[in-house]
Amino acid sequence: MPDQCKKEIETKRHFRERIPSVVEALITTCGREDCFDHVGPEPIPSRDAVIDMVHRLNRILYPGYFLSTKLDEYNLHYYLGKESIELYEVLSEQITLSLRHDCVRHKLPCVHCEELGTELAARFMGRLPDLRIILATDVRAAYEGDPAAKGFDEIIFSYPGLFAVTVHRMAHELYELEVPFIPRIMSEYAHSLTGIDIHPGARIGEGFFIDHGTGVVIGETTVIGRGVRIYQGVTLGALSLPRGAGELLRNRKRHPTIQDEVIIYAGATILGGETTIGAGSVIGGNVWITESVPPGTRVFLKKPELIFKGS
Repeated sequence: MPDQCKKEIETKRHFRERIPSVVEALITTCGREDCFDHVGPEPIPSRDAVIDMVHRLNRILYPGYFLSTKLDEYNLHYYLGKESIELYEVLSEQITLSLRHDCVRHKLPCVHCEELGTELAARFMGRLPDLRIILATDVRAAYEGDPAAKGFDEIIFSYPGLFAVTVHRMAHELYELEVPFIPRIMSEYAHSLTGIDIHPGARIGEGFFIDHGTGVVIGETTVIGRGVRIYQGVTLGALSLPRGAGELLRNRKRHPTIQDEVIIYAGATILGGETTIGAGSVIGGNVWITESVPPGTRVFLKKPELIFKGS
């Protein structure tokens, strides 16, 4: 072997010798209270399994759209049966893991995790027919609200707003069942793909449409009525809190209420748990609202003065 090769191999070995000391230092940090890890006997749900459930649910709630094979009246019963039972098995396992995690890590009273996990999974599955009906109103709202839409199929296949709302409606059902972890994993997965951040606790009425969508934020205690349309960059958020106040307000309403048939244009910011936007109102782009607006009100910024300069 040439001398240069021997030298390079020896150099590489020399640097590899440093790794065990790094590992020991990492193990030491696992015992520190100011670092975070999940080293212990308690189980934890699988993020990959939860993401897989999102896509399984998409295939069930929109049959025939996200398949590589043909779906017709002859195999529909078999297909939905197979997808549903497989989803139920995975869902009940992941719910059980999330319940058991909380019990062990936080030393909670026993809730019979496996029995409760299978029960909650069955209750969630029982909500799927109603979810399909609600999502159909969201698809129609997107078509009616966007003149660029060529048809329902295009919306289901490609609109990020519909995907985000679909995942939110899944996650919200689990949130209402008080399932830990899984609803937030779902919502943040949709957020990572679409740029639309909807907390699973938000309550959203039927016929909801997010146009374009990037940068939309909808907080946990937001309440949205029927037939609401919002555009990109809209924030339905909480007022700024002093440091340390988060725990005091954790279970209080912190985000606004948007009543039926409201339109909120791009870049608008609406903040505060006592703020209500009355039914039928129109909120213009880039406005900042921290107090309630009566029904049927149009809120716009004063038109700015534009200055044109020649070359």
